[in-house]
Amino acid sequence: MFNLAIPEMLFGKVEIDGAPGYETVICAPDPGPVPTTGGLDLLVPHGLDAVSGADTVVLAGSGSYTDPDPRILTALRGAAADGSRIASICTGAFALAEAGLLDGRAATTYWAYRSLLAARHPTVDLQDDVLYVQDGAVLTSSGYAAGIDLCLHVIRTDYGAAVANTVARLALVAPVRPGGQTQFTQTPLPPERGASFAATRAWAMEHLDEPLGLTDLARHAGVSVRTLSRRFHAETGVSPLQWLLHQRVERAKELLETTALPMDGVARASGLGTGDSLRRHLLGRTGLTPSAYRSSFNRLPGAATALPAAGPAEPAATAGPFRAS
Repeated sequence: MFNLAIPEMLFGKVEIDGAPGYETVICAPDPGPVPTTGGLDLLVPHGLDAVSGADTVVLAGSGSYTDPDPRILTALRGAAADGSRIASICTGAFALAEAGLLDGRAATTYWAYRSLLAARHPTVDLQDDVLYVQDGAVLTSSGYAAGIDLCLHVIRTDYGAAVANTVARLALVAPVRPGGQTQFTQTPLPPERGASFAATRAWAMEHLDEPLGLTDLARHAGVSVRTLSRRFHAETGVSPLQWLLHQRVERAKELLETTALPMDGVARASGLGTGDSLRRHLLGRTGLTPSAYRSSFNRLPGAATALPAAGPAEPAATAGPFRAS
C-alpha cells in the first residue's frame, strides 16, 4: 500500500501554472479489489491497457516479487518498446529484471533482497548502498521510502529542481536527494535515521548563504559542538559540515537551473563563497562546470536576474501533463 501511495501522492502534488503536471492512473492485471500486504483491499479501476501510451510506468513492489504476473511482464515489454520511461519501487525491480529490462543495466532494489536478485538475474549490474539508480529510461529504487527520492528525481527531471523541492515541502519530506548516479554525485546522503536535529537542519537550509559553522549549528540546537557532531552523524550518516556542503551544492544546482544569476552570485547565494569554489565543488560532484551544468539543465525561457525573496522561482514547464501509470 505504501509503495503504491508514493507516486500517486507526489505526482499528484505537481502543479504548473495552475494545471496538474501529471495524470496518474492506477492499474492492475485484474481491475477491482486488489489485496495488499497492509491487510486492506484496494479498488483499482483500470486494467493493464492503461499502460499503453503512458509517458512513465511505475511498478510498486509487492509480495509476489519472485513470480510476477506474465501479463505485467508483457505490459512492461510493450511500454519499453514504445519508449516509455519505466521505474520500479522496492522489489518491483524483480519484475523489470524478469521482463529483461535490466539486462546489462545498473539497478538496485530493497537491500534485504539484493542477493536474491543478483542470484536470479546475474546480468543485472546491481548497485549497493544507493537510494535509486537511473540507467537510460529505466529507474529502480531501493526499499520503501527511497521510492520518494526516486519520484522526486523524476519530477526534477521533468520540471526542474524548484518544482521538485516545492513538492517535497508540500509532502513534508526531505528535499531532492541524489541517488548515487556517478554522473551526478559520488557521495549520496544516506537515509536520515532520526529527527532530533530536524529543526536545526531546516534552519540551516534557510541560512545556507551565511558562513555557518559547527558553533552556529550547535548554538541553534542548544547542545555542545561535540554532542552536535556525534548525534548529527548518527541521524544523517554524515558530519554536519559534510551535510552543509551537500546542501550548498544542491542549492547552487537549483539556482543554476532556475535563475540567470552570475556565477559569483550563485556561489554567494548558496554559501559556497566564490566562483572558483563553486566550480571546484560542482565539478567534483557532477563532472560538469557551472556553465556546462546551466547549459544542460536551465529550463527558463527568460531567466530571473535576482534571487527571489521567498525561495527559487519555479521554472517554466517543459511539457505536460505527463501521464503516469
